[in-house]
Amino acid sequence: MVWAQTAEGVIGADGALPWHLPEDLRLFRALTTGGTVVMGRRTWESLPPRFRPLPGRRNVVLSSTLDPAEAGVQVARSVADVLALTGDLWVIGGGGVYAAFLPHATEVVVTEVDADVAGDTWAPPLDAGWLPGARVPAAGWAESSGGLRFRVAQWRRGATDDGLVAGILAEQLAGWDGAGRSGSGVGAGR
Repeated sequence: MVWAQTAEGVIGADGALPWHLPEDLRLFRALTTGGTVVMGRRTWESLPPRFRPLPGRRNVVLSSTLDPAEAGVQVARSVADVLALTGDLWVIGGGGVYAAFLPHATEVVVTEVDADVAGDTWAPPLDAGWLPGARVPAAGWAESSGGLRFRVAQWRRGATDDGLVAGILAEQLAGWDGAGRSGSGVGAGR
């Protein structure tokens, strides 16, 4: 599972992300490319048509109403249908879909955005069964190219870390020292 949220857990407002964070979009692409992305119908419909389906990924929409003939997407009618799929699954929203899959998830990557925004969609809370994994920056905040402060944390249920996500975080966010851009990595516009 992967999402961006505020400290209050806001992940969306009026069917969209309430911020623009290019570094998080690049991280999202790096994590999900080559795998399967799972989303609800409203998340699917919120994607700009030029990005539907998300390229380089198998797109699965959990919906009881979406037409299965929609180009480039596989429609699943239940959580069980999605769980029967093979390969890497990245649940990408929205709030209800995150809540439905959280009991089945073993890993969550959360970008926390330091912003005070109103929203109407929230991330599900992670309970004490989730253990911290990689964190970038290790302390404090990084500053995005647009001026927003953010940090990324990996959470694991039990000892499921294979190092893959930690490596992607390190690669995508290399050069961030917690105080801002250092002139390399994501801040350099890779």
